[in-house]
Amino acid sequence: MKARLIITLILAAMPLMTFAQNWSVSTNLVDYASLGTLNIEASAGIARRMTAVASVRVNPWTFHKGDYDRQMQNRHQTYAAGIRYWPWHIYSGWWISGMVQYQEYNRGGIISQRTEEGDAYGLSVGGGYSLMLHEHLNLDFGLGLWGGQKTYVTYACPSCGKITGKGSKWFLAPNEIRVSIAYIF
Repeated sequence: MKARLIITLILAAMPLMTFAQNWSVSTNLVDYASLGTLNIEASAGIARRMTAVASVRVNPWTFHKGDYDRQMQNRHQTYAAGIRYWPWHIYSGWWISGMVQYQEYNRGGIISQRTEEGDAYGLSVGGGYSLMLHEHLNLDFGLGLWGGQKTYVTYACPSCGKITGKGSKWFLAPNEIRVSIAYIF
């Protein structure tokens, strides 16, 4: 009699258990090293091995503004949404992802005085590993690549405004290096 009651309670609770740890919020520490890029990513489990993911990255900073020789910026706002597939179970182990992404950017003065601004959109793919540190805390490692179309204007320097080129072209570029802290709830 007690065994039947326990089995019945477990079976009745199983649908509730499938929703445990179904959400995640994370931030990529490497993005902060990229001239202070603020970022957040949210994900929701949509199946045992799949999560829907949305992320935002913003960098509004200009360094040494007005100093012709030293001004530099990596300003951008990036929005992405997609799916992450986990071969074993969501939020644990290896994963691969596919996303659509849009970016408005203005970067220059970092390696050379050449500056480029524009809009880019396309698809990204990535992969990585999620290391479970605690029941609610993960450390994620990953790499991503994205490609698509961009429209751009190039300038001779970050502050002079002299246009050296403009147009539209296809691109393939690294998307992210990921070392992020994720909270799972």
